[in-house]
Amino acid sequence: MLIVLPGISSREPSMANVPFYALQAFGFEVHAVCPGKKAGDFVYTSIFQGLAYQYATEIEGHKFKLNATFADVKASNYDGLLIPGGRAPEYLAMNTSVPIASICHGSLMLAAADMVKDRTLTAFPSLEAVLIGSGAHWVPPHTLADYYLDENLVSGDLVSGVTYEANAKFISLFLKTLRCKDFTEELELMVPFQALQALGCRVDAVCPNKKAGETCITTIQEYESGAQTYSGRSGYYFSLTRTFEDVDYKSYDALVLPGGQAPEYLSVNKSGKKYTAHPWVKLNVVKAGGIWTEPDAIDGDLVSGPVVEPSLMDLLDHCVTDGKLVTVAAWPGNSNFISQLMKVLEIEVSF
Repeated sequence: MLIVLPGISSREPSMANVPFYALQAFGFEVHAVCPGKKAGDFVYTSIFQGLAYQYATEIEGHKFKLNATFADVKASNYDGLLIPGGRAPEYLAMNTSVPIASICHGSLMLAAADMVKDRTLTAFPSLEAVLIGSGAHWVPPHTLADYYLDENLVSGDLVSGVTYEANAKFISLFLKTLRCKDFTEELELMVPFQALQALGCRVDAVCPNKKAGETCITTIQEYESGAQTYSGRSGYYFSLTRTFEDVDYKSYDALVLPGGQAPEYLSVNKSGKKYTAHPWVKLNVVKAGGIWTEPDAIDGDLVSGPVVEPSLMDLLDHCVTDGKLVTVAAWPGNSNFISQLMKVLEIEVSF
């Protein structure tokens, strides 16, 4: 199945990246496009973090690499349309009956294309007036994790969500509209967390010395043009779902350790296992008794043919499975990471 995910700069990273990586991990082909841009170009995401007094901050997030050219997109070639939120001010006019998934401010594009009349949906609260004015039946959100499915065999199913906090159920419902039958640093945390929830897994997010309901702040680590190191800045406040002291490892089927600079030191048996990770931590892995696997692949597959010097971003999507241990160099390999973890857990998506 083929899905198109449109957007430009200032789209929310979690609302773009989580579906992008998760759906690919589930076996879908996803094209990320932007008006006026080609495959291989980058757009910047933006971090929108709510604060006190009805105030919010917005800063640059990760660079998002497009994998298809906007001018080549034909609606009839796709099985679904997923519109990320954020401030991306694009207005795409499309006439299609494929399933549509729209989250946060993404529904502005549907309103501009006159595609919400007589449709029932939810969205970010500030969109209530424009959507009602465009003829939509508004579903007031009670939380930022709310979602809604408007089933319509003629116009196509419409899945809507309020913010990235709805990603798990939002993606799960989108899978159903695509007629899937069986599915049981910021991106390294959010993508696996919500993608596995979308598959029906119970995922507990914990942190030493913290309780359920408390938050940890994520970081955005991104390489700037011409720099040999990455910049780090604050990301989202991530809500924990369980108290760390209550965790009994014997009751879980898997452990996912996100990267970044998180000061967690969890003891696992590393000796003799094959690993990959960010190239800068090679010494850490080797000294801990692991067998280092050089991240020298693109898209998680071995490179064949003439040797071409890969970019750093190409190196960072390398993923290695050794028995029940799955490791990935960094967040660009999220799709491969989730896909290989699904195999270890014997989780399948059929469509």
